[in-house]
Amino acid sequence: MTTPLVEALLQKIERKEAKVGVLGLGYVGLPLAVQFAKAGVPTLGFEKDALRAKRVNDAQNYIGDVEDADLKSVCAAKTLEATTDFSRIKECDAIIICVPTPLDKFKKPDMSFIEAASIDIGRNMKAGTFIALESTTYPTTTEDFILPIVERESKLKACKDFWLCFSAERVDPGNKDYKTHNTPKVVGGMGADAQRIAMALYSKAISSLYPVSSPKVAEMTKILENTYRLINISMINELALLCGKMGIDIWEVIDAAKTKPYGFQAFYPGPGIGGHCIPLDPFYLEHIAKNYNFDLTMINTAGHVDNLMPHRMVIKISSALNRQKKAINGSNILFLGVAYKADIDDMRESPALRILDEIEAKGGVVSYHDPHVPSFRTDHGRGKIMESVPLNQKSLEAADCVVVTTRHTSVNYALVAQHARCIVDLRNAYDRRDGAVENVHKL
Repeated sequence: MTTPLVEALLQKIERKEAKVGVLGLGYVGLPLAVQFAKAGVPTLGFEKDALRAKRVNDAQNYIGDVEDADLKSVCAAKTLEATTDFSRIKECDAIIICVPTPLDKFKKPDMSFIEAASIDIGRNMKAGTFIALESTTYPTTTEDFILPIVERESKLKACKDFWLCFSAERVDPGNKDYKTHNTPKVVGGMGADAQRIAMALYSKAISSLYPVSSPKVAEMTKILENTYRLINISMINELALLCGKMGIDIWEVIDAAKTKPYGFQAFYPGPGIGGHCIPLDPFYLEHIAKNYNFDLTMINTAGHVDNLMPHRMVIKISSALNRQKKAINGSNILFLGVAYKADIDDMRESPALRILDEIEAKGGVVSYHDPHVPSFRTDHGRGKIMESVPLNQKSLEAADCVVVTTRHTSVNYALVAQHARCIVDLRNAYDRRDGAVENVHKL
């Protein structure tokens, strides 16, 4: 039987009077917060970074998937506000956790951000609060990790005084067709009441919801999605290396294979896998599998292939320079792109950065051009500042080797081919079927 607390919350959600708190205003949290606010739901964003919170309140956008006009509109309407005061969690009827979930150097989940968020929620929440986790993590996190922390800190009881749900983010940075509002959302509530609340709440901002029976199922769904991609991309990367040795164009092979109308999905090779999800998420599953005495050998192998790709690209660059009777040491090497994929500014886990670091460690003189990343700090924000150089005849002719690491559509690849003496193409910017370019070395 539904309790008065549940009915009261459902009525507030229906009237758009329930205040939604979003913990973390990054690539996941800010687009979600803006989407709720656009729908007329009062939204409060929580941020540890005071500068980031101020930028939100000043309607200064810093996320590519958020439209500037949308942020200005919801801030002007006062349906979105950002704060660094986590005691204001008590104002919220629903809390959505969108904090980072990185891996440590041993590829074990770093749960410190989720733990801190759970403590903040437990210490400040009121009875009758709905809590959803969107951060990608291993199955059982919602029920076995978050629940006991919130109960301990709040002295409240799950499924009676508050409700839990897992509904993973499915952000694809730069995707023009699928954004937060129209990407189908998998929702797994802990119990029937939690599921009812979750479906009612998310339906205010998301157009398509898919309910599943538990948080564990929803957590495993997200891991499956990204493990599937890791394994297939790693496989095609390994085949690309073999095809290179055999004198076979892997891109032509893929195009031929995808003419089959069933049973094949095309994946494309590159210098490695980037972004927050695919390089990291499968290893959450590997972590929890060990608790069940289960060895996920396929994930381990795929991760091994992916981890070696940047180093193998360094070998490819070295081979291209050797054909000019040059070594990496002392050579000027210009990288085209440091974002992890085309036409975005997201550099998280970008393989380009690992290649650049290794080339520099071997004595190469590195520079880069990226129209989406004007500058960045090396060594995960702890090293020197590098700035994007102009892409022109002077910069191209000064380079002993130009490496295409990200295939941004705004780059003039014809200009590069005209003036670069040596090009290592890791992204198929120069398709052989469009005409051979003599100075290009393909992946």
